[in-house]
Amino acid sequence: MPVVPPSPLRPLWRLSLLLSLSASPLFVAVSWAEDAARRSYEVPAGNLGTALTRFAGLAGVNLSVDPALVSGHNSAGISGEFAVEEGFARLLQGSGLQLQVLGDRAYTLVPAPQSGTYQLPATSILGVGNTPVAETYAGDQVTRKGAQGMLGEADFLDTPFNQTSYTAKAVKNLQARTLGEMVASDPSVRITNPAGGRFEQFSVRGFSLFNSDVSYGGLYGVLPTYAIDMEMVERVDILKGPGALLGGIAPRGSVGGTINIEPKRATDAPITEFTGSYASAGQFGGAVDIGRRFGDEQEFGVRFNGVKQSGDTEWDHQSVDREMAVIGLDFRKERVRLSLDLGRQERTADAPQERVEIAKGSVMPKAEDIRRNFAQAWTYAHTKDTFGAVRGEFDVNDSLMVYASAGARKGNYDFLRHGVQSTQSNGDFTVVPRSFRRDEEVKTITVGARSWFSTGPVGHTINVSLNRFNMDFDNAGERYTPGKSNLYNPIVLPKPGKAVRFDTSTHTEDRFTSLALADTLSFLDERVLLTLGARLQKVEVTSWSNGVKDQPEYDEQALSPALGLVVKLTDQFSLYSNYMEGLSQGETAPSSGVNNENAIFPPTKSKQVEVGAKYDMGSFGMTASVFRIKQPAYGIDAQNNFKPNGELRNQGVELSVFGEPVEHVRLLGGVMLLDSEQTKTAQGLTDGKRGTGSPISNINLGAEWDIERLHGLTLTARAIHTGSQYLDPANEQKIDSWNRYDLGARYAFKLDDKQITLRATVENVLNTTYWASAATSSDSAPGLTLSTPRTWLVSATVGF
Repeated sequence: MPVVPPSPLRPLWRLSLLLSLSASPLFVAVSWAEDAARRSYEVPAGNLGTALTRFAGLAGVNLSVDPALVSGHNSAGISGEFAVEEGFARLLQGSGLQLQVLGDRAYTLVPAPQSGTYQLPATSILGVGNTPVAETYAGDQVTRKGAQGMLGEADFLDTPFNQTSYTAKAVKNLQARTLGEMVASDPSVRITNPAGGRFEQFSVRGFSLFNSDVSYGGLYGVLPTYAIDMEMVERVDILKGPGALLGGIAPRGSVGGTINIEPKRATDAPITEFTGSYASAGQFGGAVDIGRRFGDEQEFGVRFNGVKQSGDTEWDHQSVDREMAVIGLDFRKERVRLSLDLGRQERTADAPQERVEIAKGSVMPKAEDIRRNFAQAWTYAHTKDTFGAVRGEFDVNDSLMVYASAGARKGNYDFLRHGVQSTQSNGDFTVVPRSFRRDEEVKTITVGARSWFSTGPVGHTINVSLNRFNMDFDNAGERYTPGKSNLYNPIVLPKPGKAVRFDTSTHTEDRFTSLALADTLSFLDERVLLTLGARLQKVEVTSWSNGVKDQPEYDEQALSPALGLVVKLTDQFSLYSNYMEGLSQGETAPSSGVNNENAIFPPTKSKQVEVGAKYDMGSFGMTASVFRIKQPAYGIDAQNNFKPNGELRNQGVELSVFGEPVEHVRLLGGVMLLDSEQTKTAQGLTDGKRGTGSPISNINLGAEWDIERLHGLTLTARAIHTGSQYLDPANEQKIDSWNRYDLGARYAFKLDDKQITLRATVENVLNTTYWASAATSSDSAPGLTLSTPRTWLVSATVGF
């Protein structure tokens, strides 16, 4: 059930309902002559709360219920054609309750008058700042529901995981252009590759997460590989921990967490918006967002988002040009829901920065002394992605739904880059030029079913899912004569001429197949929710070089069990725990700096145990959790070979906060304290040492303050702290902790019936330069990521 106000506010809420009712001028007998369009519904008899939730979902409306009102009541169900309010009335017969309108497609329940007459629903609540049916927490930064793969969407308090779901409004107000800029709000997530670089990469709970492992409406591998533009996003779900049961094996095997992007859909109200933007030192852009619904019952929807942005960045001789266009079509009627998303994204970055690889035994270079872009002006990264996904759901009856989704992507990537290798304490480094080309083709499909039924007092939600993921990719490239440069005083080198080495042309085929089954059992009026499940996964990887199969080939399978438990002690407070196992595709050796470049290793298993608590105050929410994750680790041995080496155990404590604890003041952020330890390493050489790129602490705190005296004006601030990290397994090379501060403001107003929002943000307002991360890249040895200089972001959104 949706959340209602906490106990101290409940009397006020009920009083406001009575005030709202008393404001209605009429009392009339029950009549449906003027009700909305009728539709066919099938809701079986049973628990009243379950019947109401089912009917509200089928009708596409929001229903807020105080569980105490419906506890112990049953419903005879309904079968046939009904208008929405008529259907509710039939379900409520004999319960002593009646429907109350809160707003557009939003309802709650109140005790029915003893006279037996029906009170005309009012359209507003008096005396309460936020209605209890809101789909988001105050400020619309975080939603109450998030996607959980095969388990579907679930409410915050009903979820046995640590999950935060950020809204499109949060993305827009943060002026986030890419996913990396968006996840900076989450304390458990850090970006581990330079901004404006060739690609984005993240760390979740101290484990790497790649863009390839970001799902699109639950489908892996469909979104662009190297960067994801945020204008296409309706919601960003960040779920911590292995997600093998929920979505199957991730293409790159991320285990610290998963990120899901939900596409935009046409809303009931028409949308026509244009956003103009500027980012220092010369990035100009424009974006359009258009949405419409059509049909007698508004059953057809179309949503288009497009963006074009280009210009110079904060670093000298660096520029970024990006284009994106995504169209989403959907159809919804009675028991059928269909959607189609098609998109194209193209990005070109000139002089993208690389990670800085430090020579063994060298002292860390001083980041604060780097004032210029050490990437050569002739380097570039050009990426093109065309992608699409189709989805469908069909309600066979009121207790069974079947669904299917399929996605595809074709990506073409062309880079001319250079490594920053063997960097010395004085900043000298070796420039290793290299061209690299990669072509990817992805096809993925998911089919499944979900069934609801009861066995006595126990409710069941059975989920079954079959997944197939195919990815083919080809790598090729050339190497050129190395040169010398310096971090503090970069040397301009000529553009590479004739190649001195041709990389082996490699073709790789990934084939992942999995079958999952899960049952969520509900007890004690859904106060206790127990999810039991497992996924059987099969991983096949085959690789050819220059037409000859000379790389390792493996064909393995494993069973990944999972358990989740939620105990709702009150309407606002729940405890949860989970045990999750994940299967990851084996690591791939870096493409430079080691003897066994690009070698592919067999799959590995990871395990997580987590316990936590959630508190929902209506407009404000909190999550606290304690976790432990174990995963096989890799390293570079004395012979310079990349290979498995022991196990990495990360355990920690997290606290997340979001919403409005005080009227007109909103918070978004939290804390993660991480204890990372290497175990079972070769000859015990690094046992007990911290894992590389694992900060001791991450702290985020974002705040918004509405200025009451000037309606529409909001001041914003954000502080980000990341603890010290080690670069090497022996813990001999270390980067210091760092802090970043952002300030901003926005002003929303109307002009000639046009809604206008002006935004201004200064990121890294103190212009501090620091090493932001010490982690392993997807295609290079461990290296350092340099921070982004002070950045000005300005935008204006006009709604027509």
